[in-house]
Amino acid sequence: MDPKLTEVSQLFQRFKAAFVRNDFDSCATLLSQLKVLLTQFRSLPPLFEDTPNAIQELSLARDTYEHAVVLSVKTEDQDAFERDFFQLKPYYTDAGYANKFTFLLEQQPSTTIPSGAFNLRTQPVEAPLELEQSFMEGAYNCVLSAQQTVPHETYVYFIDLLAKTVRDEIAGCGEKAYDYLSINDAQQMLLYTSEQELLVYIKEEHSEWEINNGSVFFQKAKESAPCKEIPSLQLIN
Repeated sequence: MDPKLTEVSQLFQRFKAAFVRNDFDSCATLLSQLKVLLTQFRSLPPLFEDTPNAIQELSLARDTYEHAVVLSVKTEDQDAFERDFFQLKPYYTDAGYANKFTFLLEQQPSTTIPSGAFNLRTQPVEAPLELEQSFMEGAYNCVLSAQQTVPHETYVYFIDLLAKTVRDEIAGCGEKAYDYLSINDAQQMLLYTSEQELLVYIKEEHSEWEINNGSVFFQKAKESAPCKEIPSLQLIN
C-alpha cells in the first residue's frame, strides 16, 4: 500500500476510535490532521485524477467527511456541520465523482469498501421528508411528536431546533391573536405535555409575557412590539 494512504488510513482508525468513545477533543484534532493529509490525494474532488489507489482514497475521504458531519451534530456545531456537509456533498452529487467511482468499481469488482462509509447513506430518508411536509402543512403536532420517534440519534439535535422554531412560530401567532390565555390553553397551544415545560419556555424565551391568576398575558409583548407604517405612496408609485 502507498505510504501516504497507509498514514491516512492509520490516522483515520485513531479518529474512529476517539469517535466511538466520544472523545470529541481528540476527534477535532485528528480530523484537522486528516483533512490536511487528504489534500495530498489527487484522485479527490475537484481533480478526480486516475491514480493507482483512487478507489481507496475516494472511499477513505468520503468516510472521513461522513464522520465529520456526524461529529458536528454530536457537538452541536452548526458552522462545522455546514462546512463538513459541503465538503462531503461532491461525493454524493458530483457527476464526475459518480462516474469515476462507478468505473473504478467495475475495474475492481472485488474491492471491499469500508462498511463505515455507508453509515449516513443507509439512514432513513422518510423522516426528514415527512417533517418537511408536516411543517409546510402547518401540522405542528406531527413535527413535535417526531422528537419521540427519531430514526437515529443524529436526528435529535436538528429536530430539537425545528421544534423550537415551531413553538416560536406558534407563540408569535398566539400573542397577536389573544390578549391572554389560561395556562392550560397556552400549554395546549404550544403543544407541551406539562405546565412546568410551559413555564420554563416562557422564562427562557418570552420573559415579556406575564403570568397572573392562572393566565398568561401577552399585552406587554404587544406594547413593546414596534409599529410599522405601510409606505402606501411608495407602493402606489
